[in-house]
Amino acid sequence: MKIGSLVLENPLILAPMAGITQLPFRRLAKEAGCALVVTEMVSANGLVHGGRKTVELLKSHPSERPLSVQIFGADPAVMQEAARIVQAQGADLLDINLGCSVRKVVRQGAGAALMGQPEKLGAILKAVRGVVDVPLTIKIRSGWEPSGDQAVAVTRVAEDAGVDAVAIHPRTALQGFGGRADWSLIARLKQCVSIPVVGNGDVRTPDDVVRMQRETGCDAVMVGRASIGNPWIFTQALELLHSRRPRSPDLSERLHGTLRYIDNNVNHFGEARAVRMMRSRVPWFVKGLPGCSRFRSSIIRLKSRQEMRDAVQAYFEELQTSDVKP
Repeated sequence: MKIGSLVLENPLILAPMAGITQLPFRRLAKEAGCALVVTEMVSANGLVHGGRKTVELLKSHPSERPLSVQIFGADPAVMQEAARIVQAQGADLLDINLGCSVRKVVRQGAGAALMGQPEKLGAILKAVRGVVDVPLTIKIRSGWEPSGDQAVAVTRVAEDAGVDAVAIHPRTALQGFGGRADWSLIARLKQCVSIPVVGNGDVRTPDDVVRMQRETGCDAVMVGRASIGNPWIFTQALELLHSRRPRSPDLSERLHGTLRYIDNNVNHFGEARAVRMMRSRVPWFVKGLPGCSRFRSSIIRLKSRQEMRDAVQAYFEELQTSDVKP
């Protein structure tokens, strides 16, 4: 899989997810075999004005490379300057969000709003393309209505502006995550443009990865919500792509993955902040296992890394002695 000058080891990409695809989570996905990880959506305005929380989103680690940074905004000059900053910080790829339909993003003319303004979008893409040497991609939705015509038109504008690839989540901007993703639009887009097309949406299992590629002909598959608490979906999908039977992670692998996630967060955010976050995030990794609700309740007041690690180890030891299979 090749995007511009960037060659990926396989066709698996982690989707950008606000509040989730922070550095600690991206590192787990990369360890599990994901070829390309993407930051959560970063405000171009925040970058240009030096917002502390926004700049923090660009922090990276060598183990997660190659890294794609996704930005959003509506002003060509601001987007251009933000792109310069992202490249200077060492991103391997720059992605522009054209799919977010959250009200505060659309209200400023960014995200999915740009899918209805092809001339303005073209100006933004040309401004950004003119200052970055790294591969440039966009992430889109079907548009504001279900025909998908806006997606095709936007991708053609992007291709003309020098964009190297497009990722499409074939739901409308108004659907959010409701209804079903129309995979036929991925196949249609693949036939309409010459740049690589990445499919996204309703990829819930490793089998869905293989099925999406087979049914749509997409060049790569982007996995989002199915990877939350389950980075092993990338390992399993790779096994299937190599015609091997995928194996579910055993309790030991789940335990060590959860502990690495705790440690990654503490190292990145500092202990006090990370432990507060882990009270709601560690349960991602035990969802569906026996006693997970009781475990979730037991960690809501923990205050240190060691307390969190001890609680996780005790829970998994209890599962192992009861011969539970994940």
